Amino acid sequence: MAALLAGRWAGEGRRQPPPVLAELPDFALVNRDGRSVALADLGGRPWVAGFIFTRCALACPRLTAQMIRLGATRAAAARVRRVSITVDPEHDTPEVLEAYAAAHGIEDPEWLFLTGERERIYELATSGFKLAVDDAPPPELVSPQEPILHSTRLVLVDGRGRIRGYYDGFRGEELQRLAADLALIR
Repeated sequence: MAALLAGRWAGEGRRQPPPVLAELPDFALVNRDGRSVALADLGGRPWVAGFIFTRCALACPRLTAQMIRLGATRAAAARVRRVSITVDPEHDTPEVLEAYAAAHGIEDPEWLFLTGERERIYELATSGFKLAVDDAPPPELVSPQEPILHSTRLVLVDGRGRIRGYYDGFRGEELQRLAADLALIR
């Protein structure tokens, strides 16, 4: 019965676009090339966001690798705009973010690496994206390789600035689901 409802009655197996989960607030941050980027600048087509920092030796290189893989998927290659936002803005200047991108072989000028004021970024992460971040976690929860705790979820945002999905940044099947969802939204 569930298969019947999911298949024939719901459009012969065609998936529906993911629901709107939240709307992002306006923001203005600085890209690795020094230009200001606001939410309005990202309008018109979907994008995928992730939170990283360049001194991270554990989760962040893996998240960056997943974002690289996402851009290589057939479903996402022509449509994906990627946005990496630092959670260590005191260290991650535009120049540092540019060097990080270069060290990972990232040449796509549409892949934004954003920095700005710490308070604004943390507010955007927690209240806007609804993700966790903590630059002063209890000592037993951190390591020297990753002193800032932050979410490892990738976030799908539509062209109107609305969150349409959260995906575990470490699981390949989640990346496939993200690519499939990306193909369904505008």
